[in-house]
Amino acid sequence: MELFWILLFSIVHPYVQGQGVYAPANAQIVHSGAACNVKEDNISERIYTIKEGDTLVLQCIVKGHPRPQVRWTKTAGSASDKFQETSIYNETLRIEGIQRVQGGRYYCKADNGVGVAAIKSIRVDVQYLDTPVLTVHQTISDVRGSYYQEKTVFLRCTVNSNPPARFIWKRGTTPIEQNKDNGVDIYEPLYTQGETKVLKLKNLRPKDFSDYTCQVSVRNVCNIEDKSVTFRLTNATTPPALRLSVNETLVVDPGRDVTLTCEVTAGFPRPTVTWSRYPGSLPLSAQVRGGSLMLRAVTPADAGFYNCTAVNNVGNPARRNVNLVVRTMGNLTFQITPDSNKDSESIQMGRDLKLSCHVDATPQDKVNYTWYKNSAPVYNSESLILLRSDPEMAPGTSSLEIVDMKFRDLATYSCVANFPGSRAPELRVDVNISQNSVSPPVLMVPEGGQVVSVREGGSVELVCLVVEGKPRPPVLWSRSDKDLLMPSGKPVVETRDGRLRLTNVSRDMMGAYRCQTAPYNGLNIKRREAQVQLNVQYPPILDPVFQDVRSRNNLMVTLRCMVLRSNPPRLTNVRWFRNGEPVRMPPADLKETPELKFKLEPTNNGSYECRVSNNAGTSTCTFNVSARPYNAEFYFDTPNPIRIMKGNYSYNLQWTQRDPEATDRIIGYWVNVRKNKQNLLSKQIDLKGMEPVKGVLLSHTISDLRIPLSYEVRLAPVTTYSTGDYVSRIIQYSEPYTYSRPTDHICGFEDERICGFSQDRSDKFDWTRQNHLTQNPKRSANTGPETDRSGTKEGYYMYIEASRPRAPGDNARLLSPLFNVTSVRGPKGSGRVPYCVSFYYHMKGKHIGTLNVLLRVRSIASVDSVAWSMSGHQGPDWKKAAFDISPSGPFQARSTTAWPATGSSGSRHDGSSEGRGRRRRCWRSSSLKQPFQGVRNALKAGVDPTQLPLQHAETAPLEVLEFLIGGSATLHPLLLASWLTFALCCLLLLYR
Repeated sequence: MELFWILLFSIVHPYVQGQGVYAPANAQIVHSGAACNVKEDNISERIYTIKEGDTLVLQCIVKGHPRPQVRWTKTAGSASDKFQETSIYNETLRIEGIQRVQGGRYYCKADNGVGVAAIKSIRVDVQYLDTPVLTVHQTISDVRGSYYQEKTVFLRCTVNSNPPARFIWKRGTTPIEQNKDNGVDIYEPLYTQGETKVLKLKNLRPKDFSDYTCQVSVRNVCNIEDKSVTFRLTNATTPPALRLSVNETLVVDPGRDVTLTCEVTAGFPRPTVTWSRYPGSLPLSAQVRGGSLMLRAVTPADAGFYNCTAVNNVGNPARRNVNLVVRTMGNLTFQITPDSNKDSESIQMGRDLKLSCHVDATPQDKVNYTWYKNSAPVYNSESLILLRSDPEMAPGTSSLEIVDMKFRDLATYSCVANFPGSRAPELRVDVNISQNSVSPPVLMVPEGGQVVSVREGGSVELVCLVVEGKPRPPVLWSRSDKDLLMPSGKPVVETRDGRLRLTNVSRDMMGAYRCQTAPYNGLNIKRREAQVQLNVQYPPILDPVFQDVRSRNNLMVTLRCMVLRSNPPRLTNVRWFRNGEPVRMPPADLKETPELKFKLEPTNNGSYECRVSNNAGTSTCTFNVSARPYNAEFYFDTPNPIRIMKGNYSYNLQWTQRDPEATDRIIGYWVNVRKNKQNLLSKQIDLKGMEPVKGVLLSHTISDLRIPLSYEVRLAPVTTYSTGDYVSRIIQYSEPYTYSRPTDHICGFEDERICGFSQDRSDKFDWTRQNHLTQNPKRSANTGPETDRSGTKEGYYMYIEASRPRAPGDNARLLSPLFNVTSVRGPKGSGRVPYCVSFYYHMKGKHIGTLNVLLRVRSIASVDSVAWSMSGHQGPDWKKAAFDISPSGPFQARSTTAWPATGSSGSRHDGSSEGRGRRRRCWRSSSLKQPFQGVRNALKAGVDPTQLPLQHAETAPLEVLEFLIGGSATLHPLLLASWLTFALCCLLLLYR
């Protein structure tokens, strides 16, 4: 059972000012660019199919007043995908050369601050087909001889594609058919199903030595051509093998030239050799010649793992790796450790002493340390013990232990670090050991340096000095809060002289800093430490930084400047200025919130500043105070604003006034029409004593515009004392909808803009515009019209698919533009203008529901009322409905379909061949030129003008359709100059 409505309506009225036109945002995504196809999948999801490398163009058509702002976002794609930041805030999203990772769901969010933002989405499916890769793998079966013919060969063809590719195997030029050759087997590995096909040649035969082609196809989707790869299988086919000219770890001195050679020892066809490096890419100085890689004058930055790979698509690639190590050495440090068993912090005779030496080097384990005493080499003895690698110290540290120290052990000890056999320079450190040359350090913060203050943005030095001790170790700085890093981004910073220099200081650098002695280049004892507090001073933080204040003249205005934070917190001065000149007022109370009160007059409009100071500086609150009116708000949803007049066209410009009560009375508007930044028209629109009302439309017709040019229109409100800011928009010429007379409004779904109709944002799913030729091939069987009214398949209509995922309570609504009541008086005794609503409907089905026509009247609170209703099965033919409405204000049409909220009968079906459990509602379109000719004649003859031919369609059970309708004015003969097509149902709305 199916339900289809076809509705054509004509609205006849002079367009006058509306009211209450503020409306929440509504959005719809349409496409252009290089789309292969746009289809509907399971109703709720729109899929945009595009070829990789083409241009993606999505447009978010928005409605609502004020004009909504648009933002594009994306999900279901690569996290690294970033479309152009410049385009995500435009109504049109354009991506040049789209890539596969940019596929996914794109969302258009439209928001104008009225109600809830509108969000629509479309899924972009990027189609592509890579060149396939063919690899050959061999296995040797259990045979008596060693003949190659008795091997089994697997030809594996792999490809990346979307949609999944179809594979065709060929031997020579002849396709291979598995069922006609027992020696072959074609299958898909389970773990790569859909992307890989394997051709298995069982126990090779002489005829199996041939050229094999793997051809892949996506069936010409998006005009993507087939691709193929060919491999020649011979009895010499073997996988690659490599031999490396150097060891797997190669250690060299900096500055040397290095050559790495990979020799191909086996493989047919001839393997291709490539070099790579991890981490990073090959150095810029690297030269690759065949299997050789040459590096000129290597530096430590050239170190890393170099990989040589040989590929011929037979078997697995052959790989060899070389770890290139470039010798480096630096930062040689020493430590003096007194007898740790005695908790000593000084050198004492008769106790042990340990000297340690460490250098940062690569490779660390290849460093050789040599110790000298007064320039003479030191050897192991009872009193001197050498430790090549001290287990109590950091790895790579050498120590010299002096046992039971004697006077003879007082001397100068030297530690020399080098790489044996290397030309890398050695490093040396000397340590003088005497009773007077070694003493514990004393760390001190200079007087007054415990707390250091600095202005934000300035430079500062934190000082923590080692005033005593030999030798004096470096000072290490860190934040007292261990979770915070130093301004350099490191946890610890070393200073040789104990002075930490900070530049461009910010308030987040404020806090406590810890200084402590380093355990190296001095005595290795308990660290000495101290603390310095950094205090960052900054000017007051105020709110608001800027505020636009509007008011009527002769009213009191109050300006407040809030102090949010300040360091130091004590304020030193508060001053008010108007247009740069001081405002005379009593001295401000620095403990109270700065405030200025005055009576606004035409002479004291301007820029007001509140300058608040402390010892760190001055901040300012700025107020732009005026009685200037707010800007006008262009109305973009005017139905058919264009009229053609003697080769030119006119444009019905409409707008509302933002907060008209907030400033002086608006007496008119300046309107400028520009082309190429040159003024073509400048005039003032006189409101003639009428004061703008919030939400009420104002109109002005701009005439003598040349077809097909577009123009920039600028508009600014005018009061007695001032002129507001100009706002601008572009008006573009487009073919107007064909009306039977100048005051009629007729809609047809042949036009992609569907006459200003829009999807209701509060429904569950949307109507879709299509014709028979563009129907979803997955639709329910035996449903929907096969042709339009004239018997052709090109006519468009609006439809919904009511099967899954639709559920009870789901609905779809289509809203008409807002129509305004006319000023023409109604019949005698009535103050309202009556309108005749006429339409055709088709309701067929055992469990058919209800068709409602609703009238929504716009006022302070919009009201919906049922104007007409019909329930149940009405037979196989189209029926005519006609009734009068008398709206009290601007009104709107809304078409709503809904499933019953309760009961199981909504899914019942009579078992016909139309498809169980699947329902469709279609808003038909057809050629209505002849029907309207009949209406014109009927009107002249005084016959019921709603007698239009009916049209066949099928209906589905238990659905509700609600439609809100617009209005007309006076009655004139209908003059229809072109074909009009419309979905929904035939609707005619006339003033009686």
